[in-house]
Amino acid sequence: MSRPAHPGEIDLSTDVRGFFSELVVAATEDHGIASNDATTAYVAALLADFAHPDGRCLTALERPFTLLLAEAMESVGHERFERLRAVGDGALYLRGFFSEHLETRGVALKYVSAVGARAYDGAATMLRRAHASEAGAPDVFGELSSRFDAFVTLLSSVADRLVAQGTAGSPGGVLKLYERWLKTGSNDLAQALGAHGLMPQRGSGGLQ
Repeated sequence: MSRPAHPGEIDLSTDVRGFFSELVVAATEDHGIASNDATTAYVAALLADFAHPDGRCLTALERPFTLLLAEAMESVGHERFERLRAVGDGALYLRGFFSEHLETRGVALKYVSAVGARAYDGAATMLRRAHASEAGAPDVFGELSSRFDAFVTLLSSVADRLVAQGTAGSPGGVLKLYERWLKTGSNDLAQALGAHGLMPQRGSGGLQ
């Protein structure tokens, strides 16, 4: 799988994790996605990692999920956990940020979500067994597995906000916002267009 273009430019000289933490918290509030603090922090850290991807991140972007999940399931011990976590992270990131790219390549979005949820569930099961005595600990991977699509919505919102910020003052920026809105119908993008005095309308022939 070729690596898709990032939906927005990020200044890596800033506090990247703090930057994404603010975006994630704002998205959870705007979309009513209740989540425990540990899971919210994990998602922000995930986005920070993918902003300057290491080998683990690049593997998730470039290799088929079927193969990655199979390799993870065949592994043992700590390697198994890390591989499962990487598959879950990669599936969540791509579904949230690059659904259009996946569809263009003929990849079924429901399948990617199913793989990601299964990988996170496997990681969660391993942690529960290893820390059975620690009652009350946040089940981050369990939550990511059971509510995978909700976190896809959260990441999609963050991606749209990045696009809106990255194109705000650029030539053709409004056009880029509108083209993305046509494909996604995102409320975040509609609000960004509204800030430019434009009201996108579905089925009415464009902008008002």
